[in-house]
Amino acid sequence: MESISLPNALSLQGLTFRCFRGETDYPHMADLIAACKVKDGVERSTDVEDVARTYRHLVNCDPQTDMLFAEVNGKLVAYGRIWWENLLEGITLYHPFGFLHPAWRGKGIGNAMFEAAELRAQKIAAGHPKTMPKFLQVEPQDSEKDLISLLERRGYKPARYETHMVRDLGEPFSEAPMPAGLEVRLVQPGDVRPIFDASNEAFRDHWGIRDMSDEEFKMQMESPEFQPEIWKVAWDGDQMASVIHNFIDHKENKEYQRKRGYTEGICTRRPWRKMGLARSLLVQSMQMFKEMGMTETALSVDSENISGAFRLYEGVGYRKVMQQIYYRKAME
Repeated sequence: MESISLPNALSLQGLTFRCFRGETDYPHMADLIAACKVKDGVERSTDVEDVARTYRHLVNCDPQTDMLFAEVNGKLVAYGRIWWENLLEGITLYHPFGFLHPAWRGKGIGNAMFEAAELRAQKIAAGHPKTMPKFLQVEPQDSEKDLISLLERRGYKPARYETHMVRDLGEPFSEAPMPAGLEVRLVQPGDVRPIFDASNEAFRDHWGIRDMSDEEFKMQMESPEFQPEIWKVAWDGDQMASVIHNFIDHKENKEYQRKRGYTEGICTRRPWRKMGLARSLLVQSMQMFKEMGMTETALSVDSENISGAFRLYEGVGYRKVMQQIYYRKAME
C-alpha cells in the first residue's frame, strides 16, 4: 500500500507518510532540497535531472522499500532514504539521510523519520553476516545545525571530519616540477576505464573506503561533472601513476556567481608516492583553471589522511572553509 503507518505516529493535522511514487516525485524532491540548502547554509545546485540520474544508478537501495515521504495536506515536507555499503576495512555502514523543510522542523517529523530509517536498517542488517561490525552513518556539514542536533539526541557521535578547502588563483603558484620519466597526457576515450580502476586501487589505503561499483562508474559517465578533457593524469609509460579528476560545476558557478574549478579525486598509486606527483598535478591544475578564467579552486580532504594530504593542500595555498562531520552510531 502507498500509505505508511509509523510505529510512533505523530498527531499533526494533515500529516501522512507514504512510499516512493517514481519519477513524479523528482520535481518535488528537487524543490525540497532547494528549500533546505538556504536554511542549512549548504551550497549545492541540484535540479530534477540530478535527482533522476542518482535514482537511475542506486546501489544497495530499493526505493520502493527504502524510502519514506512525509506530506502535510498532500504537500511534500520531507523525504528520506537508506542505503548500505561494505567498507574494505571490514565493516558495514547503513546511511539514513534526507531533507525536512525548514518550516516543519521542531515538530517531531525528523525524529520519526530517522526512527523509521533505523528500523529499516535493522531489517536490512538482519540479512547480512553477523560477524561484520555494523554502524549507522550520517554526514552533515558543520552548518547543518538542526540535523546535528537531531543526530546527537539520537546517540550519534563524530567519528571523522572532512575538510573543504578553497584556493585563490590570484595568489602566486609554487614551483612543482614533474618527476623525471613521467608525463602528463590528454585523456583518450580508452583511458577512462583504466583510470577508474587505477583510482579504485589508489584509494584503498584511505579511511572509510570501498571500491566504486560499475553502476557508480556509469553514473559518473552521465554526470555533467565528468570532464576527462581537463583531468590531469601522470603516466609512467602505459601505467597511470596519479590523477586529479578536475571539473567545473557550471550550474553552481552561475547560482553562486563565482568562477570555481574543482580539483577532486586526487590519488597516487603506491609505487609512485613520495615523488611530488600530486603536488605537481595540483599546481598544473590550478594554472589550467586560471587560464580558463577561473578565480578559485576547491577540494575536500579527510582531516586525518595518513598520507599528509591536508598539509600538502595547505602548502600549495588551499585554506579551510568548512567541515563535514561523519557521525556514527553502532547498530545493536
